[in-house]
Amino acid sequence: MQTITIELNIQAPAHTVWQCLTLPEHITGWNFAHESWHCPSAESDLRPGGRFSYRMEAIDGSFGFDYGGVFDDIQPERSLHYHLDDGRTVAVELLPQGGNATLLRESFQADAQHDADTQRNGWLAIAQNLARYAEQQYAAGNRA
Repeated sequence: MQTITIELNIQAPAHTVWQCLTLPEHITGWNFAHESWHCPSAESDLRPGGRFSYRMEAIDGSFGFDYGGVFDDIQPERSLHYHLDDGRTVAVELLPQGGNATLLRESFQADAQHDADTQRNGWLAIAQNLARYAEQQYAAGNRA
């Protein structure tokens, strides 16, 4: 299986990014690749062996799916490793960049149904939404 890695600088400290990345009340605010989609619900048992499930749907109701899996390793404010229900693995790293900046690095195993560029672009779009959301939370004084 091919592994795809994306990286993105976020102008918010790792603590804020971590909270936005892991808390269900924040996940629903950014977890979609396009404005025609949304994440109406998120559940997360943030512990090794704990399950997560995020509902992703087209806003018009025409399509939706559950994105879920199990957390394997959690290093608060540093890294998160999990495997998806289809067995693929994902690693997320938060790397402080000095000041209040954080580098988000996500590596995931590609699925066999979609080409690598489509997957990279979709995951990057979601990460960009996370970045905007975390930056807005930080700027508003919401340290999550």
